[in-house]
Amino acid sequence: QVQVVESGGGLVQPGGSLRLSCAASGSFFSLNDMGWYRQAPGKERELVATISSGGSTIHANSVKGRFTISRDNAKNTVYLQMNSLKPDDTAVYYCNARVTIVAGSYEYQYWGQGTQVTVSS
Repeated sequence: QVQVVESGGGLVQPGGSLRLSCAASGSFFSLNDMGWYRQAPGKERELVATISSGGSTIHANSVKGRFTISRDNAKNTVYLQMNSLKPDDTAVYYCNARVTIVAGSYEYQYWGQGTQVTVSS
C-alpha cells in the first residue's frame, strides 16, 4: 500500500508565499514522476508542475516564474514553492505520485487527499 500525504496549504494574502509538501510512503520499488495539480470550484483539475526522479521539471504557463517544484529523493518528498500568489491560484492542490511497486511491473499513480490554498485579502 502506498500513501501520499500533502501539507502546507492555508490562507494567504495576494502577493504572499506558501510552500506545499507531499510525502510518499509505503512499500514500492521506485518512485517515479511526482507532480502537483489543482482544482478550483467549478473547474477541471489542471496540471501545475511535475518533476521526474532525475529532477527534470515542467511548470504550467500560468505559474512559470512564480512557482517552483522540487523533490528530495531521500525523503520521497516533493515540494511546491509558491510565490507572488494571486486570487486565481485559489484551489485545492493535489499531489500525484507515479510508483513502480515491483521491478518490471506496471506504473501506478496515487493521489493525495488535497490541501486547500486560498489567496484572499
